[in-house]
Parts: sequence; C-alpha cells; structure tokens
Amino acid sequence: MKHSLLFILLALSATFAHAQIGDYRNDLCVGVSAGVTMNKMGFDPIVSQQYHTAPTVGLTLRYTSEKFLTAYCALQVELNYARLGWTEDVLDRNSQPLPDTFKRNLDYLQLPLLARLAWGKEHRGMMFYFLVGPQIGYCIAESSERSAQWTLNAAGNPDRPNDLYAQYTLPVKHKFDYGITGGVGVELNTKLGHFLLEGRYYYGLSDVFGNAKKDVFSRSNHGAIVAKLSYLFDVN
Repeated sequence: MKHSLLFILLALSATFAHAQIGDYRNDLCVGVSAGVTMNKMGFDPIVSQQYHTAPTVGLTLRYTSEKFLTAYCALQVELNYARLGWTEDVLDRNSQPLPDTFKRNLDYLQLPLLARLAWGKEHRGMMFYFLVGPQIGYCIAESSERSAQWTLNAAGNPDRPNDLYAQYTLPVKHKFDYGITGGVGVELNTKLGHFLLEGRYYYGLSDVFGNAKKDVFSRSNHGAIVAKLSYLFDVN
C-alpha cells in the first residue's frame, strides 16, 4: 500500500510536468529557504513525546510550465537539510513524569519532488499556492542528548512504562527514508524576486528502526510539520 501510493504520486508529478493544455509558460526560478521542523516519531509500541524542534535549510528550483484557467502550474524540486528525531516525555513505570530528559537527533538530506498550483498575481502582488508530492531522504548523522540524571530501576535499567527503553540505544537501521509531503503558502512577487511563507506536513512511509517480529518496534516513521521562508529569483 505504501509503495503503491508513492508510485502514484511520482506518476502524477511526471504527468503534471509534461502535460500542456493551458497557456504556455517557461519560467524558471531558483533560490534558498530556511525554517523549522517539528517532528514526532510514529512509534508502535507508543513512546510519549513532545515535538522535536530543529532547523531546516535548503535550495529550491521551480519551473512554471503553464497557466490553466486561473491556476499557474509548476514543478518544484528541492534539496534540503533537516534535523528530525524526537524529544521524549520521560515517564516512570507508573506513567509519572521524571526529571530525566532525552532527545534523539537524526540529520537528513531530503529531496522533495512537488507539483504546485498557484492563484493570484503572477508578476507583482500576492499569490496563494498548494503543493504536494513524494519525498526521499537519507540519514547522514545521528546523535543523542540526555540529562545527567538517569532514573534506573532495581535491575539497573531505565525505569520506563512497560520496560520500554530500547529506543535510547537503537542505531538507525534504515537510513533511506521516503514518504509524502504537502502544504500551502503565500508568495509575494516583486521586481526584486519572490518571497514565500509556507507550511507543510511530511508523513514518512518508511521505518527508521527494524520492524521485523524480533524487533522492538513494529513502526517508527517520521511525521513532521515544517514552517519556512524562501526567496527565489528569476533565471528566465
């Protein structure tokens, strides 16, 4: 099911890029972006978490191919760095809060391929847009941060609900990540370039850790809210 959904999105993006049924455009923009990611891991069994907040930066290339009715149709490709992971709400075996803290940082290079529809002023003024498409990524680094205080039980293990503490030391097994991303934004077009404010959501279809029967987690995928600012300038 996951692979089928990703294939459909890839096919739609390719079709979107090559279809030509409206008013022709040949507009290419490039630029940079910066923002924040707020990520949680979809663990099964569940691990209590807060949003893991960290920076993201990237490069953007956008090609607008046509205007269909009132919508401007474009294909957008990005290369982003993003820090994902999770910040744990550390609880004891009775689900009571502990002073212990734990954060896992997972650094990714990400490549989204996005179909984009926009409405509004094409050259001077505001536009509203929607974008969606597949995204792949690769984990380039991982690290952990934990408090000096680390509450243990009588057996010398972390005192956690259901004795679930494997996540503290598990290495990333699947460095390659893939999923679906989509969002909305506003764009201000000026003679100095294009200024964009955007929010999007990424849902990972792959698991970070092993998900076989012998593994601790049957599911461990990313779910990230992203807010970012971008600046693009026209190449032609």
